[in-house]
Amino acid sequence: MKNTEQTSSEGGQEHAVRHSAEQRHAAELQRLREVDTDPRPEGWQLSPRAVRRFILGDAALQVSRKFYGDDPLVDRAIVTLMGHQGLMLVGEPGTAKSLLSELLAAAISGDSALAIQGTAGTTEDHIKYSWNYALLLAEGPSRRALVPSPLYQAMEQGRLVRFEEITRCAPEMQDVLISLMSEKQMMVPELGGDARVHARRGFNIIATANLRDRGVHEMSSALKRRFNFETVKPIRDHGFEVELVMQQLQRELAAIGANVTVGRDVVELLVTTFQDLRAGQTREGTAIKTPDAVMSSAEAVNLVYAASLEALHFGDATLRPRELANQLQGVVLKDNADDIKRVRHYFDTVVRERGRRDDLWKDFHDAARKLWL
Repeated sequence: MKNTEQTSSEGGQEHAVRHSAEQRHAAELQRLREVDTDPRPEGWQLSPRAVRRFILGDAALQVSRKFYGDDPLVDRAIVTLMGHQGLMLVGEPGTAKSLLSELLAAAISGDSALAIQGTAGTTEDHIKYSWNYALLLAEGPSRRALVPSPLYQAMEQGRLVRFEEITRCAPEMQDVLISLMSEKQMMVPELGGDARVHARRGFNIIATANLRDRGVHEMSSALKRRFNFETVKPIRDHGFEVELVMQQLQRELAAIGANVTVGRDVVELLVTTFQDLRAGQTREGTAIKTPDAVMSSAEAVNLVYAASLEALHFGDATLRPRELANQLQGVVLKDNADDIKRVRHYFDTVVRERGRRDDLWKDFHDAARKLWL
């Protein structure tokens, strides 16, 4: 079963595990372009109002909501990208920072593929340009021998470039961006003379930073001044998060043609568990210890998808609390051995108490105790 928003491509791309945002939502983007009469900033594929509709949804145009959470944050992000400063999305793991940056790039530039993945091994070549050494030896420095980075291409074409996990780069690599963002041009001294690429209108940078994980580096104050910072927070609205998890799960199952019965009450149970453990407080107001493990919406989607596959292949194709409990151990048992104690305490107290009033929670408690607690 194919997602109707996906586009088929030559070379078997229709069988890709994941398409880019502009491919997944090609029909929606086309509908928005057809009715978009609002002013567009130079270099933008859609007006700011249409970009907002693409990300937050428009029922009248049959455009789905793709980002759940802080709607004003989306407005501020769009306004930032019309200005001279870059956009920095920071927050806990799994809060859809990368998804939001991809959606913004797809709607504004029509291309979300111009991206740099920040790592400890990121070099200046990854950020600016490198060389085809066979051509370099044969012809010397030339535009044909130059291999432009995604940032170079974005400047040249007037598009957005995404810089994922920028704080994983060494500080001296991060600071390569300072002059590029200030002067909006890149020197290429190897080509001689005054060779440089000037950024066309429409160029800007969307960076993401996960400040919780190990191995991150503090950004310099000079680089921070080149960005507007927006914090992407975990979803607090229970109904919103349930809707998001259901939507993502249905999309994943449809992509592989899997027919699994998933009750909304089972997903609500999972989301409640994640929100309790994420916040350190139950919905009844009881304080609990928060595990170090990431209890994000993205992790919840991964868990319920895995549990659905377990139900499909090892059960009767109906998702139950048993599969959720079985897959939860893969989320909890990652970094800190104390996490298992914290989650066990949660099940022994909160889940057990709820199970006295609700059969679904009782099944969840009993399955967890039997399987891994």
